[in-house]
Amino acid sequence: MSINPEPQDSFLNANTNGDLTSSNPREELSGSLVVSQQDKKVLAGLTADAYEHPFDRKALESLQKMPGMSLLFKKINEYGIDRQLRLQHAGSYLRVTSRSFPDFYQTLTKACQILEISPIPDVYLFLGLRNSYTIGVEKPILCFGMNVLESFDSDELLYLIGHELAHIKSQHLLYHQTATILPTLGTLLNRTTMGISGLATSGIQLGLYNWVMMATLTADRAGLLTCQNIRAAITSLMQFSGVSKHYITPVLVEDFVEQAREFEESFGNFNAFSKMFSFMNDEMYPWAVMRTSELLKWYKSGEYEALLHETSFSDLKPTEEWGFLSSW
Repeated sequence: MSINPEPQDSFLNANTNGDLTSSNPREELSGSLVVSQQDKKVLAGLTADAYEHPFDRKALESLQKMPGMSLLFKKINEYGIDRQLRLQHAGSYLRVTSRSFPDFYQTLTKACQILEISPIPDVYLFLGLRNSYTIGVEKPILCFGMNVLESFDSDELLYLIGHELAHIKSQHLLYHQTATILPTLGTLLNRTTMGISGLATSGIQLGLYNWVMMATLTADRAGLLTCQNIRAAITSLMQFSGVSKHYITPVLVEDFVEQAREFEESFGNFNAFSKMFSFMNDEMYPWAVMRTSELLKWYKSGEYEALLHETSFSDLKPTEEWGFLSSW
């Protein structure tokens, strides 16, 4: 394995795995070794259950019990939404191939290898404000903004691609896609039922958006397992929040981590409904500070290292108890 044997003064200054063990941001973001992309560990046999956020499971179980879900999925199938979305993307956006974007495609291939995703899904590039998303229940499509090619380094791209591949590995896509189209579909259903479905779809929408955020926390964990570089995960999330790569410095990363810690303390005082309602927005966007807080908590718990160095995942059990922002 090709590894730089010299520890860095701070992982803020290099692409490193990091060592987050202190309550002080500067100490917390210090040390460790640089690992090249080809030397990232392939997590053979890893299942989504091993790293799934427990609130992902709980939110999905609650969502599946909601009245009207079966009708909603039936209507999605009747309207051929999956096929329409594939047609829209194929007709609007640029498809990535090994010839057109060889470096990006190589990173995609490596991410699929690490998480054991096969076949490699189609990837499209678009011009817009969003960084990435995944659609397609039967045949998934990964979609990335052109900006990520210009601002994300190779480990940050591994994190971003791993995050999206996690939705495939966890079989999130039916629910994720439903959350994306629900505002439009709810309007159609409302017209055909003389407004009766309005309240039902509103309730489902609240439940779906709450689950989407919980599933995002699971996908963030998969992104870290893919890039195997905590600094790259954090700087990716910083860019999700709108920070230009030009402004990302060691000091800014330290302040961002401190903000994540402070946010956990303040957000924990809100009740469950307030938290769920705050996740409802059309873009399902990105809550980067809160997600960083959760990812760092998982990283420091030891579960990430246990998964990364596990030789067999058959007996590994996910964490059942997890203090998510004090209360939920």
